Amino acid sequence: MRTSFAGKTDVGLLRDRNEDSFLVFPKHRFAAVADGMGGHLSGDVASALAVSTLLDFYSNTVGPDRTWPFQYDEDLTEEENCVVVGVRLANQHVFSRARRSQNASGMGTTIVAVMFTPDARQVSVGHVGDSRCYRIRDGHITQLTSDHSLVSEVTEIAPWLSDDEVNQLPSNVITRALGMAPDVVVDLLTTETRPGDSYLLCSDGLNGMLSDEEILNAFDSSEDLDNVCSELVTRANAAGGNDNTTVVIVSVKGDHDDSEAEAADDDAAAPTSDIDPEAEVAPTSDTDVDAAPTSDTDVDAVRSLDTDAEADEAAGSDANPEGDAGSDDNADSNAGTPEPASNEAEPEAEMPIAGGAIELIEQQGGLDGLLDE
Repeated sequence: MRTSFAGKTDVGLLRDRNEDSFLVFPKHRFAAVADGMGGHLSGDVASALAVSTLLDFYSNTVGPDRTWPFQYDEDLTEEENCVVVGVRLANQHVFSRARRSQNASGMGTTIVAVMFTPDARQVSVGHVGDSRCYRIRDGHITQLTSDHSLVSEVTEIAPWLSDDEVNQLPSNVITRALGMAPDVVVDLLTTETRPGDSYLLCSDGLNGMLSDEEILNAFDSSEDLDNVCSELVTRANAAGGNDNTTVVIVSVKGDHDDSEAEAADDDAAAPTSDIDPEAEVAPTSDTDVDAAPTSDTDVDAVRSLDTDAEADEAAGSDANPEGDAGSDDNADSNAGTPEPASNEAEPEAEMPIAGGAIELIEQQGGLDGLLDE
């Protein structure tokens, strides 16, 4: 099996700036969403720092010649260790940065992250705070994470409370987040996947506006992950858009999904008479859609952090002002294919893609020194 990724972030209708950040890293079968907290106390910097830490960790640490910043836990799988260590390292960096600047004191961020095994048969989910991970399977939606919030924890401790009593609790109180202490406990779940599964990571700007059923209905609007991401953001804004909304979707596909689709294309394009076979229309290759679109026209637009790759793509890439990105991990399906086009497109599918606050901060010169100004 293999994984495909897409993501989108939006400032919403009431906020002045986007304090969410997200990362998709197909090469390592990894994705994360961070929702900054603190408002004027640099919540956007907190989420951007968490995502940039994860990007550096997976780029430079994950692999055979690694040096772990924390002790490797032999009781956890490789993917579980990667998720937990990456999130703990992000917490350490956010906490340290907050202590360096009085303006950043009290800043923090929630985070939810997933990492799939190389065969995509298992996914490990780690989270801190109230950013969520959902699984969509066979027309049903299941929340895989439990919010670290006052409302969630009170209702778990006292399930007999009525809805009216629960509604009287402050809904914005987070009981665990990155940056609050030198170390953090990461809630971890590993579960088996199935072909056809979709995993949705989101900030509370989505589930705060839409019910689980409304989120599920958006997946019926299209089979294209980019379109579903856009539909979710559109619906959250239509419901009020009270907060920044960020969504990342990872779909799990069977090994034969592409071959079946190509076979169908072959049947549709097969000549029905003595037409020259060389004139037959070739089936569309998935490698054409692997490269994520980039845009410099919107501060919330998703872009690759690899500037050299951006320059190479610029001539053939369409502008995408809505701030969404899609990527498909096709390393297994392209193995052994001698065609140059496939070999050229494969590295593009593995490029990390980040968006939201991290993009705006990168455009302003990066994180270094930003909080000390």
